[in-house]
Amino acid sequence: MYTIDPEAPEPPFEQLRSGIVDAIATGALAPGARLPTVRGLAEELGVAAGTVARTYRELEASGIIETRGRSGTFVAFAADPARREAERAAAEYAERVKTLRVSPEDALALVAVALGDPAPRT
Repeated sequence: MYTIDPEAPEPPFEQLRSGIVDAIATGALAPGARLPTVRGLAEELGVAAGTVARTYRELEASGIIETRGRSGTFVAFAADPARREAERAAAEYAERVKTLRVSPEDALALVAVALGDPAPRT
């Protein structure tokens, strides 16, 4: 279901994270679906178990998946995993620009440019 391209510029954990988020967003993985074990998925993909574990930790921190002890890891019953990821990224960005003392207006302008909308807002 997932593939890791060793030649891709993105690290393997990010490729796997994106693959899982995409599978959930498209419905290929339904809420409540059980994910493979860390070791099993690592073997299947030919990556270190730590790579899969990191991916699962990040997805769990974002509320996209949940671990139920020895029962395994499952897709959370969230409304929209892509939105949750975007909210998490926005919160991280907001904290970073605050630390850099960038004004909210400038921070939003930077996001607009990054999204391909170079028109200044007034």
